Amino acid sequence: MTKDKDSTVRSFHFVYIVTLIFGTIIQFSDESEFVVDMSKLGLTHVPKDLPPETKVLDLSQNYISELHLSNVSFLSGLKVLRLSHNRIQCLDVSIFKFNQDLEYLDLSHNRLQKVSCHPIMSLKHLDLSFNDFDALPICKEFGNLTQLNFLGLSATKFQQLDLLPIAHLHLSCILLDLEGYYMKENEKESLQILNTKELHLVFHPDSFFSVQVNISVNSLRCLQLTNIKLNDDNCQVLLKFLTELTRGPNLLNFTLNHVETTWKCLIRAFQFLWPKPIEYLNIYNLTIVESIDEEDFTYQKTTLKALKMEHVINRVFLFSQTALYTVFSEMNIVMLTISDTFFVHMLCPQVPSTFKFLNFTQNVFTDSVFQNCNTLARLETLILQKNKLKDLFKVGLMTKDMLSLEILDVSWNSLEYDRHDENCIWVGSIVVLDLSSNILSDSVFRCLPPRVKVLDLHNNRIRSIPKDVTSLEALQELNVAFNFLAHLPGCGTFSSLSLLIIDYNSISNPSADFFQSCQKIRSLKAGNNPFQCTCELRDFIQGIGQVPSEVVEDWPDSYKCDYPESYKGTALKDFHVSQLSCNTALLIVTIGVTGLLVAVTVTVLCIYLDLPWYLRMLCQWTQTRRRARNVPLAELQRTLQFHAFISYSEHDSAWVKNELVPCLEKEDIKICLHERNFVPGKSIVENIINCIEKSYKSIFVLSPNFVQSEWCHYELYFAHHNLFHEGSNNLILILLEPIPQNSIPGKYHKLRALMAQRTYLEWPKEKSKHGLFWANIRAAFNMKLTLITENNDIPT
Repeated sequence: MTKDKDSTVRSFHFVYIVTLIFGTIIQFSDESEFVVDMSKLGLTHVPKDLPPETKVLDLSQNYISELHLSNVSFLSGLKVLRLSHNRIQCLDVSIFKFNQDLEYLDLSHNRLQKVSCHPIMSLKHLDLSFNDFDALPICKEFGNLTQLNFLGLSATKFQQLDLLPIAHLHLSCILLDLEGYYMKENEKESLQILNTKELHLVFHPDSFFSVQVNISVNSLRCLQLTNIKLNDDNCQVLLKFLTELTRGPNLLNFTLNHVETTWKCLIRAFQFLWPKPIEYLNIYNLTIVESIDEEDFTYQKTTLKALKMEHVINRVFLFSQTALYTVFSEMNIVMLTISDTFFVHMLCPQVPSTFKFLNFTQNVFTDSVFQNCNTLARLETLILQKNKLKDLFKVGLMTKDMLSLEILDVSWNSLEYDRHDENCIWVGSIVVLDLSSNILSDSVFRCLPPRVKVLDLHNNRIRSIPKDVTSLEALQELNVAFNFLAHLPGCGTFSSLSLLIIDYNSISNPSADFFQSCQKIRSLKAGNNPFQCTCELRDFIQGIGQVPSEVVEDWPDSYKCDYPESYKGTALKDFHVSQLSCNTALLIVTIGVTGLLVAVTVTVLCIYLDLPWYLRMLCQWTQTRRRARNVPLAELQRTLQFHAFISYSEHDSAWVKNELVPCLEKEDIKICLHERNFVPGKSIVENIINCIEKSYKSIFVLSPNFVQSEWCHYELYFAHHNLFHEGSNNLILILLEPIPQNSIPGKYHKLRALMAQRTYLEWPKEKSKHGLFWANIRAAFNMKLTLITENNDIPT
């Protein structure tokens, strides 16, 4: 959120870290498979089974004591070799003569005492530091290493021209290990380092600084000293040592790392460096010992732009806080960083300050810091993260006189706002505000700078964004991730919003009209929320599809369904629901239309298939059977009154009355006919059913006329059902005239079936065959007549 203006300092340290730990950066994006890491394996020698195509070989932190030509000669493509932290005592550089691509060689932290030189023309990084050399291991062959950027060396004594063989090389960095260096009595040594941009000197960590070597460097831009232990007595030794090193006009960056000193010596060092051409002074891992008393410090004109102090330990328990804080508050520099220290407060400058950048990260400042301070009018960036701030109202009040303040970072505190009866007071110049990682709630939106453009509120306790916020028209970027928001806010309140980060909240149904209300949005990050994949989410998903792909960040990987359970884990892009199931009105209309079509279709089919006719038959049959359901079969049989019921068409009545009935009654067969046996007052259907049930046989006279008679078909329908009910074969079919199969209507499917499956008697046209026809009729009744006679059911 904040922009560190100390870019030169940061880049310098980044280069050193990369240089000292990893060496020259070499890219192997296409050859990562040729990296062999055998560090920390307890090896005592170089393995013999290394892949010949190896390009990066790490053998550091083992127990290797010797290197031979056969160990590496077959690795013709080797570019990086790390052998640090082993036990190598002697090295013949010629063993690498077959490794023409070798660029990085790290032999630091071994026991080397002697090096036999051989030019490796491709070498860019050579580290021989932290070994047991007496003199600098420089030979004339090193002068041919024209590509060399980094050189690490060790020595316990110097001669002025030790580095002459490489004087013509333009090195980026020299690391000089002086841990084993010891001061010679009555002898002052000197060393001339001609061309390097960066010089890093490492001293013994447990000894007081006593090096009195006169080191001069041409074109030095960055100087770093590590392991400096000082007291009031040897403080001058360090300052004298620095006199020659800081003389050049090109030295811009000076870094002290792992420093133990008294407060008095530290002030003397500041006073010594203040008039020097140094622009950036960095002190890391500083320990203050003995006492902290008020010291005189003259803030003379200086070229120093930035002082950075990180990780300060104070071993002085009783001291004057005014003496401590005044030194820093009155500094006439542009940028001051004091982070990870014990400071509980910082004084307001007594005179208008030159500070434009203040960084007090990870201290223990409270809400009282800089209250009523009107001397920081030039301050543009203030960083107070990881302190003990608690009241957002007081933070705003703190800024009211910082008229140039644009960037304020108070993240990682314990800020909250609960003063609803007071209006917050902020300086109007703030455009970037970081309030992340606090305990702020929804009320924070009523206590914000009016012209803020970038606002970070992630990792707080916000549950909703009030809709009546009217003072954030200038807001362009808003981060409210890791809160408890249940809804995706629109841009009615934030008319200029172009970036919104709202992931890791509790949003289940984001607003469907978000993209319409946020026309200026250029980036939305709303993933990792518990989305409910229902109809309400459908329009939001469609909205995402209508904006450019780069607008919605992390889509589709971070956008997944959380509910219902059947869709849990499904990506939103794969969630599909139809328009019909989500539109109630459309669903009702569709169901209504479909129901109407089904009703019309069923009606047409019913009419076409004569379903009403069948229903009427079924109804009549059911009613009749209901009346007879409780009557035993034996009782029903005792009610039989006729041998046969004859069903025929009225058009065939002449044949029935003149031929069939006389012939049967002549044989004492009792016949039931509708015109003489139907009971007046009962329905026709009921009379038909009664006659069929009171007759042993049902005779049907079939003809084209019969087919066309609906009542004849009723009689056939009921007789057929009675057949199955009685469990007997009581139908007699007489075909009076031929009936074409295609002339039988479809609704008379029972007649079709009987015509196809049962044997019927056909009335012959020839008179000579009439006798046989009547004999067959009598035979059907004679068999039954025998039974009737035996059972005495009816008179014969």
